[in-house]
Amino acid sequence: MEDEQALADALARGLRREGMAVDVAYDGDEGSEKVGVTRYDVVVLDRDLPGRSGDDLCAEIVGGVTRVIMLTASGTLRDKVEGLALGADDYLPKPFDFPELVARVRALGRRATPAVPPVLRSADVVLDPAKRTVTRRDTTLELTRKEFGVLEVLMAAGGAVVSSEELLERVWDENADPFTTTVRVTVMTLRKKLGEPGIIDTVVGSGYRVPAGTPAAV
Repeated sequence: MEDEQALADALARGLRREGMAVDVAYDGDEGSEKVGVTRYDVVVLDRDLPGRSGDDLCAEIVGGVTRVIMLTASGTLRDKVEGLALGADDYLPKPFDFPELVARVRALGRRATPAVPPVLRSADVVLDPAKRTVTRRDTTLELTRKEFGVLEVLMAAGGAVVSSEELLERVWDENADPFTTTVRVTVMTLRKKLGEPGIIDTVVGSGYRVPAGTPAAV
């Protein structure tokens, strides 16, 4: 049990370093509670969870917009077929290389509904989620992980308004203070780094939006 918790914590730290907002559940019951209140893009699910099984939790998750990658200590073809039959979108046997997990999580994230193009563009700003780069007029911008995350969520929204609450949920994690001004401050510093003309609009009483653009050529 302690080994599995240590692995979960290590994966969470690694994924956060990749700019992802990560919540951790150490058993199936806790996982069920979390997916019941939060819309996740991707769930990395250990099939051998204590308490409620990973198989049961997978069956609960599938059918919505959340994508599931299942981890298991067994990598036989039969186990892989069973996992995919439960509705998992991907299947990764342990042990695995962490960069492969990151690549698979990003690939599943792009399959969210609606589909997100692999490279995002608005006006002359281009964001590449895989390379973790943002350029404007061919100049690379140095953004913090949170600034990058906010811009990625706004650009992926396709011109729709994103509330501060959703940004806090998508870019930070469950430990973030819902009454904090961190989203407003992050948007302010992000605007300064993006420069003029501004691409982040404030919609009073609703949130923020970036005008929809077109996928950039890669």
